[in-house]
Amino acid sequence: MRRERAGDRTTRRDFLERLGAYWLAGLSPGLLAETPWLAALLQPQGPVTCGPPPRAKPHSRTGGEAFPPLPLPVTPLRRSERKRPPAPPALIGKAALGPVRWMTRNGKRLAYRDWMTDPSDVQTLLDWTNRQLGIRYRAVETDFAHFDFDPRELPALLFAGHNTFALGDALHAQLRRYVLDGGMIIGDACCGWQDFDEAFRAAVEGILPDARLKRLPPDEPLFASFYKLGQVEYVKADGSTYRDEPELWGVTIGCRLAVVYSPVDLTCGWDGHTHPRGLRIAIAQARQIGANYVTYLIASYQLARFLSTTKIYHEATAPTRDDFVLVQLQHSGDWDPDPSAVYNLLKYARDNSTLEVKFKKVTLPLTDPRFARHPLLYMTGHDEFVWSAEEAGRLRAYLQAGGMLLADACCGRLGFDRAFRREMQKVFPDAKLEPVPLDHPIYHMMFDVQSVRYTPRTLEDFGDLTTPTLEGLSIGGRLAVVYSRFDLGNGWEQFPHPYSYGYLDEDALQIGTNVLAYAVTH
Repeated sequence: MRRERAGDRTTRRDFLERLGAYWLAGLSPGLLAETPWLAALLQPQGPVTCGPPPRAKPHSRTGGEAFPPLPLPVTPLRRSERKRPPAPPALIGKAALGPVRWMTRNGKRLAYRDWMTDPSDVQTLLDWTNRQLGIRYRAVETDFAHFDFDPRELPALLFAGHNTFALGDALHAQLRRYVLDGGMIIGDACCGWQDFDEAFRAAVEGILPDARLKRLPPDEPLFASFYKLGQVEYVKADGSTYRDEPELWGVTIGCRLAVVYSPVDLTCGWDGHTHPRGLRIAIAQARQIGANYVTYLIASYQLARFLSTTKIYHEATAPTRDDFVLVQLQHSGDWDPDPSAVYNLLKYARDNSTLEVKFKKVTLPLTDPRFARHPLLYMTGHDEFVWSAEEAGRLRAYLQAGGMLLADACCGRLGFDRAFRREMQKVFPDAKLEPVPLDHPIYHMMFDVQSVRYTPRTLEDFGDLTTPTLEGLSIGGRLAVVYSRFDLGNGWEQFPHPYSYGYLDEDALQIGTNVLAYAVTH
């Protein structure tokens, strides 16, 4: 797939960066003719084009244009005119990437940028998806020089191409704000080109320096947001095929994907064409993945906007004294996917029970001995995490001394569920989590919780659940660990999470309040 040695490519990149101003101004044909080495240096690293140009916009003519010219000041009576329907809302903008290069085609010298290689990919996808899903959205071309970086105007940006590119610190900062405000970045390495792959990963690191692209697990909602994806067909440059799981990478902010990236070509499939180069996913399944992108983006847009806001609680920084304070445990996974969940639970408990609580949350790792001063620990996350032997030992001592731990798998994700069960074996090797029976006091503290409601996605995949399914671990007859395989924190946030396996808001809040009361009284 590579066309040159890494050292040669680095030299070329450095030289092109120094000539950036000349690209934008345009180099004269005479200069290129006199310096053939420079003309060769400025050739694109990847293919010049993959697909056909976009369809021309239809020309329309109003009824009045059929009249012959009349002498002034006569005004013709126009026939009834066909009014053009309003344009559908823009959903995805294709980002203009890469420096301006020049090529000669049919004797004409033309400007070229790498993002133009598949000019109608995302619009073709949206045309197809609109028909499949019964929706109406359009794509636009996005030049960062004229972009306002507001996801309310354009919810997603597509970065696609073959060649290397660089955004710069100023653009990184603007895109960081765009993503944190609820926008989504979609990346696609056209033809599976490695130069673009390296550049896109570097761009994500510049935009979100505290996050890293990770391969999405099989239970990521994107794999089932419309089509339930299994193995897909990969097509190699020689036309041979093989089947494997779709390779998608992403960055999660809170409970939503902020960046999704395919290092294997999808855009050629969206555009419906094939060619003998690179690595791509077959057309039909590339479009199914694209339809899942679109469905996920639409379903998660309001959640993304909700997560972009920061709630301020005046008691959050107040002195603690003897007030009840909940500790949220930091761990090696994504330990805080629902930033406002605990505060909402504490507010609900104060307003709907006799508990004396403050809107106070402390975040500590198990390596900080201060966590042991508080009666209740809470932990959550989507992903895998690992405790060291020291952390497992400190948690064991805390629970044996009378402390309590509440944990839930955010969105009902399997990564956290698997890790929590495994790590609790380090804490208590001879014990295991057991179902908490419905007659246990924890279901009858402040609220009588005997029947509960689950999210639609839970009922779709797990059947007609109607009772709480908490698990626990007891020490000396006291429930020391409470674990929920289904999400509680999304319900505490009291905002729809479209792809969550969990309890509905009121039931999640009542279960949480009962746990608070049990921790205080036991």
